[in-house]
Amino acid sequence: MKKIRFFLSLLVLPLFCMTTANAQNVEGDKLIGVWEPSHGKARVKIEKIGDKYYGKIVWLREPIDPVTNQPKVDKNNPDESMRQVPLKGYRILKDFVYNDKGEWVDGTIYDPENGNTYSCVIKMKDENTLDIRGYIGVKALGRTDVWTRVAVKKKD
Repeated sequence: MKKIRFFLSLLVLPLFCMTTANAQNVEGDKLIGVWEPSHGKARVKIEKIGDKYYGKIVWLREPIDPVTNQPKVDKNNPDESMRQVPLKGYRILKDFVYNDKGEWVDGTIYDPENGNTYSCVIKMKDENTLDIRGYIGVKALGRTDVWTRVAVKKKD
């Protein structure tokens, strides 16, 4: 009888783990979509690559630099070799993982307006609102921005 219970537990445990992992994936994938920061100057598409989440700029309110009449570039990047990279398509959110506390953690956010990269945590207030908290060292000393989901128009 003990052997039967042991073998049954070997069968049931992986199913339980798979169900838990699938539920976590479904919750984590709620982050996927297009989001607009509170300043409204850009839109960021968040996608999942492997088991991590990344976000890149897919829209700019002012995509052309008025001085150069060329697409805006990452002119504030501390790495000189990156200063000619266009902002549209630039990955500003990197390496986020979903935890079981309703947060996306262990990632970074890059601010092209000042060229700084910050540690970051993302929390979903509701299905259309994110709290994006960037910080250096301690979360309590950071700044939170509210991002809103952008409705994507469906093609007929």
